[in-house]
Amino acid sequence: MKITHNITDEALLKLIGERLARLRLTKNLTQGQLAEQAGLGLRTVQRLERGAAATQLSGFARVCRVLGLVERFEALVPEEAASPMAQLKQLGRKRQRATGKKAAAGEPKKWTWGEPA
Repeated sequence: MKITHNITDEALLKLIGERLARLRLTKNLTQGQLAEQAGLGLRTVQRLERGAAATQLSGFARVCRVLGLVERFEALVPEEAASPMAQLKQLGRKRQRATGKKAAAGEPKKWTWGEPA
């Protein structure tokens, strides 16, 4: 099965778990060996391979490290390259917050409790 944006969360976790299990078997590791090398409990590895949502991301990262998949995280969450103009505006400063949406010039500001009318 291919991973697409239409897949449910449960199906996605199950599919990832199945792929991790196949890769573990390809590397001829038992669940216990993988758990030991990753510094995790056997139950955590079993839950990951079943696609149980109760596992933590850190456990997933440890299993991926043992299986040699950490470099692929770059493709999963690539570093955003800023445009040359954005780089000039920043001048070495790291962006720390989003600007959000600005209200259009003709739109009245919403009144809230505690503000004068």
